[in-house]
Amino acid sequence: MKWCKVVKKFYFYAQTRESTMITFIGDYTVRLDSKGRLSFPAAFKKQSRELLQDGFVLKRDLFENCLIMYPMEEWERQNKIIRSRTNPYNKEHARFLRMFFSGTAEVSLDANNRMLLPKRLMEYAGIGDEVVLAGQSGKIEIWASDQYGKVSVADDEFASMAEKILGGLFDEPEK
Repeated sequence: MKWCKVVKKFYFYAQTRESTMITFIGDYTVRLDSKGRLSFPAAFKKQSRELLQDGFVLKRDLFENCLIMYPMEEWERQNKIIRSRTNPYNKEHARFLRMFFSGTAEVSLDANNRMLLPKRLMEYAGIGDEVVLAGQSGKIEIWASDQYGKVSVADDEFASMAEKILGGLFDEPEK
């Protein structure tokens, strides 16, 4: 029984860790120019230097009115997971896939490290002339600057959430 658990855990680890996922660190407020371009923060550029030539995929978030930007490598990893769990010939799955991929755009940095945000995605997220780029594991959230602060929770609420989600995960004995 224990050997089976080890094999299952290793198999899951191998499936989910085929490539190293980048973690973007920090959040940065950036002004957009008159054409809707943002200057990519130098810190993010330094953190993702090897991924920049492949570009990014920008999409609407599933849960909030913000945009999510995936490096192409992470986007492909996400797609692999989605393909393994969906059947395009299942009506509900097909609707999910349609909605998941709607509102996506491929974007890249120009020679001046600027990125053009598509107008339709800016409108969706309520983006004006200033955004917050918030780093996360494998992605960057792009928020209208006036909306970013509204989604945070109080410190004690965050502590309770962390305990609920992560509490006990590190010290649980094997069964």
